[in-house]
Amino acid sequence: MSTTSKIEWTEKTWNPVTGCDKVSPGCKHCYAEAMARRLTAMGAAGYENGFELTVHPGRLLQPLKIKRPTVFFVNSMSDLFHEDVPDAFIDQVMDTIRSTPQHTYQILTKRAERLPAYFAARKCPSNIWLGVSVEDRQYGLPRVDHLRQVDASVRFLSVEPLLEYLGEMNLSGIHWVIVGGESGHKARPMQPEWVENVQIQAETHGSAFFFKQWGGWGADGVKRHKKANGRLFQGKTWDAYPADRPQFA
Repeated sequence: MSTTSKIEWTEKTWNPVTGCDKVSPGCKHCYAEAMARRLTAMGAAGYENGFELTVHPGRLLQPLKIKRPTVFFVNSMSDLFHEDVPDAFIDQVMDTIRSTPQHTYQILTKRAERLPAYFAARKCPSNIWLGVSVEDRQYGLPRVDHLRQVDASVRFLSVEPLLEYLGEMNLSGIHWVIVGGESGHKARPMQPEWVENVQIQAETHGSAFFFKQWGGWGADGVKRHKKANGRLFQGKTWDAYPADRPQFA
């Protein structure tokens, strides 16, 4: 079933696909992989294959059961555009999305090169917010150019975990930028100047800026639990959404 999410920028998660594999440095300490191990050990339905990529046709219609307008993060436990997910299955996911125009669907991928190829012959549903992960310059920034080729109503970047100074970014056509540090006991630190660089550019380009968390390292460079490090950046909370953001309950 869809699950209420603790992720600050969404409401529920919907996982018609589970499992994944690592493609870039941002994947090194994958939270979904660790969670899948726990769920497998618990005998949770849908995790019989552990973190091996698995499509779940039985979950395709779950959003239809929810009538109240809801924001769904699609595949928090996988990547919808993973190379082993068939186009035909993605088409079925899109059918559900089109059938529930009251909902908003946030889709995030690291396989950005597949986006323009998939959507070349298909219209992106208007209730999709389409995003890519941007953790560094080598792997992350090139994904933005692929995203920009898709005519999505909202294009967004998840700059999490932010692993280095990104330098100059082309945010043309990007509506929303989320920044966050890595959490967990193996978390890699994030520097305040890296965050400021992204925040200034988002403001300059008119992109909404959302600061999600410091993660396992505080702004002061001290390692502690992410709750203790909090979400304040420059003394305030940054919670901006795209202009047509749905109202969360």
